[in-house]
Amino acid sequence: MTTALSWTNPAGMLDHPFMQHAFLAGTAVAAAAGLVGYFLVLRAQVFTADALSHVAFTGALAALAAGLDARIGLFTVTILVALGMGTLGRHGRPDDVVIGGIFAWVLGLGVFFLTLYTTTRSGAGNGAASVTVLFGSIFGLPASRAASTAIIAVVVCAAVGLIARLLLFASLDEAVAAARGVPTRILGFGFLILVGATAAESTQVVGALLILGLLAAPAGAAHRLTTRPLRGLALSATIAVASVWIGLAAAYALPATPPSFAILTVATLTYTAAAGHRRLRERRASRQPRPAPTGHTPARDVTVPG
Repeated sequence: MTTALSWTNPAGMLDHPFMQHAFLAGTAVAAAAGLVGYFLVLRAQVFTADALSHVAFTGALAALAAGLDARIGLFTVTILVALGMGTLGRHGRPDDVVIGGIFAWVLGLGVFFLTLYTTTRSGAGNGAASVTVLFGSIFGLPASRAASTAIIAVVVCAAVGLIARLLLFASLDEAVAAARGVPTRILGFGFLILVGATAAESTQVVGALLILGLLAAPAGAAHRLTTRPLRGLALSATIAVASVWIGLAAAYALPATPPSFAILTVATLTYTAAAGHRRLRERRASRQPRPAPTGHTPARDVTVPG
């Protein structure tokens, strides 16, 4: 579809229905990924998102092998596995051992369902369907799917907004939060559900293999640009949305460029720039002379009589 396009009329980019659908779904998904990703980085659970991205791939292939809509497997399996990881972890926060074990098992299941799908489901669309799951198909979203994706993303954003303050408290100091009566375990499970839903819906935009970039890169950049949580949340969502917008425009201007690659390139470059900016700021701060402690009398030269 995009091979015939060019940048001869940038103002008319949104005249194309497929671009309208891409911007609608992409904007909503990016906002959800930015909000959820901020807490993933804060809670040191980025590996969880990586595992769930592969769960999304496995769930979609399982549904396709059973002759069902891939989205059924995407959301059902991803959310169920997220809850399972939370059950095996402490306070709904699975550790690396739990995630690594499930990761390896899910990869094996993915290979099994891929083989089952390609051998039992005949037709020309077999290869295209599996590639779509892996790398996304944001330029191929029909109006109904774009609308449903946007609605789910808005629900995720609203849910993050509702639990943001309590989740922030539990993320920064879980022991104190639990002592103050915050339901940290329930919050952990709720957050994992949101991560699973975000991973499942992001598959349609950037694909199962590249979800982690949209979840981690904007959030990582926000963490390096500000230490204020609420400002960081807004900044993470803004960077993610801007990455999608710029990436879609770049893919439109350069038809040979896959949109998922363009989106994640922008997000990664933003993270790199933010990391470089923070490093430069820290170097400048370290070179500034430190003031003498208050109440300290500078030492004077004293001549000792011989």
